[in-house]
Amino acid sequence: GKRDTDLILPINSSLSVTLHQDQLKTTTTAAASRDFTEDRLWLNGKEADVGHPRVQACLREVRRLARKRRGGGEDTAALSLSYKIHIASENNFPTAAGLASSAAGYACLVSALARLYGLEEELSEVARRGSGSACRSMFGGFVQWQRGERPDGSDSLALQVAPETHWPELRVLVLVVSGEKKPVGSTVGMQTSVETSPLLKHRAEVVVPKRLAQMMQHIQDRDFEGFGQLAMRDSNQFHATCLDTFPPIFYLTDVSRHIIALAHRYNTHHGHTKVAYTFDAGPNAVIFALADTVAEFVEVVRRSFPPATNGDQFVRGLPVGSAVLSQELAAAVVTEPVPGAVQYILHTKPGPGPQLVDDPSQHLLGADGLPRSRA
Repeated sequence: GKRDTDLILPINSSLSVTLHQDQLKTTTTAAASRDFTEDRLWLNGKEADVGHPRVQACLREVRRLARKRRGGGEDTAALSLSYKIHIASENNFPTAAGLASSAAGYACLVSALARLYGLEEELSEVARRGSGSACRSMFGGFVQWQRGERPDGSDSLALQVAPETHWPELRVLVLVVSGEKKPVGSTVGMQTSVETSPLLKHRAEVVVPKRLAQMMQHIQDRDFEGFGQLAMRDSNQFHATCLDTFPPIFYLTDVSRHIIALAHRYNTHHGHTKVAYTFDAGPNAVIFALADTVAEFVEVVRRSFPPATNGDQFVRGLPVGSAVLSQELAAAVVTEPVPGAVQYILHTKPGPGPQLVDDPSQHLLGADGLPRSRA
């Protein structure tokens, strides 16, 4: 939830993990030219509204910082700030489906604009103007978005808690239940919750500050048991605030609930926390596990949600070894298979913050400043 919707200031601090761009990424190319007649934006190959208030907020802030830098006599921004700009952006994962596409998109946009205008300063505050969670995506690994206290938002920034190399065994499985756009967007849902949910107020003021400190300690200690238990409890409470919102918001679907039950049966069978789920504002599950658990759990998911047609494409991303399930495990955990309910699994791990794409063949805009046709 937000305490200021214009500046995108949160009611509590939060913590995230940046996923690896080799598996989930947004790619953005920005170009400025005296020949461009207007600012233009293309998203996933289709022209989008460059006048969107959040896009404009990012553009305005980056240009302001570039102008300020020039005013200091250090003319590193080689491009005239009066030139119009063209921006093309693509996600290689479903957009607006609760997989943080806006966080990735705005972090990438601000990084590309900063590169274009020669800025090198702390930019998480600018990214926050596009999407709150984008401020965390400006860093790799484990990142805290500090709530901040100032009304102007100047101290509502992201800080890296631990780099992506800190916990080499940690793996992430994204179980894509639906790539469809969700019925209630995060922003609208959040505001309704802030206005109507007493549980959200209690959560922000009492529960989150204590849990945040605990979670940072679990990460520092690489304590998967503590980390996993807290991730699941906090996800459940977040969705309880959605239910406590009036009218209630249902981001989780029946399949999401099947996955939650499956994770608990799996952990119960093993006698400790081997996998942990968390759900954002959408139905898709993000499962944390250690590397030595991945193959077995992926096989459990495959048996529980047999792929409809894409057996060979069911697991994507980092390679996953094969595993044979014991009869005892299969009987205890795989109870009532729901064929086709999980579209695919994406296997990834914590990754770095925004990276420069040096290969010109990967750039999304051609020499004419228009999107290249993608094969």
